[in-house]
Amino acid sequence: MYMLYVALPGLLIGLYAQMKVKSAFARGSRIPARRGWTGAQIAQAILDANGIRNVSIEPIRGHLSDHYDPRAKVLRLSPDVYSGRSLAAAGVAAHEVGHAIQDARGYAPLGLRNAVVPVANIGSSFGMMLAMIGLAMGLTNMVGIGALLFAAVVVFQIINLPVEFNASRRARDTLVMNGLVTEQEDREVARVLNAAAMTYVAATITSILTLLYFLMRSGLLGRSR
Repeated sequence: MYMLYVALPGLLIGLYAQMKVKSAFARGSRIPARRGWTGAQIAQAILDANGIRNVSIEPIRGHLSDHYDPRAKVLRLSPDVYSGRSLAAAGVAAHEVGHAIQDARGYAPLGLRNAVVPVANIGSSFGMMLAMIGLAMGLTNMVGIGALLFAAVVVFQIINLPVEFNASRRARDTLVMNGLVTEQEDREVARVLNAAAMTYVAATITSILTLLYFLMRSGLLGRSR
């Protein structure tokens, strides 16, 4: 039942989202930005334009492993983005700088998301484990406890959506306003960022489906079967 109602739909949604983002990034990577700057240079230019001096930029291994570390104040960019001179590299770099801007401006949802991370990590590991063991052994109380712990994952995913959407909006606005991309190039940047946003939406939908399934099987929502 779990495979039919949760795992399979979640897998299909996730695979579709990953295919879209990889396709959009591959397409955008083939289009050179007219400015000719690397993702690292664009990121630094945006940081400078926003008066942010305490954030460093460094390369990190992996494909699309880009992220901003608010604790270390470090912007980590994958090789294709750090050294890339494409519109895809510009968009991803600007998106991650968007998180640095959120951090510098005290964007409340980002602070809330960071605060929820430790609890969400516990819910993702122990909550899922307890729920699955409970299902296997027919222990509805254990499933219920696992579901309540896993709820932290859903909360994190929901909070994360506006954080990511806001970072993408900041990225596009900053790129155009600072003349780093033209309005025509912005359309391709938007394609990449919108595809990336789908992965967060897919993760949220999957976590909600999982939570609902656990709640129903525990009897906390509807009848246990």
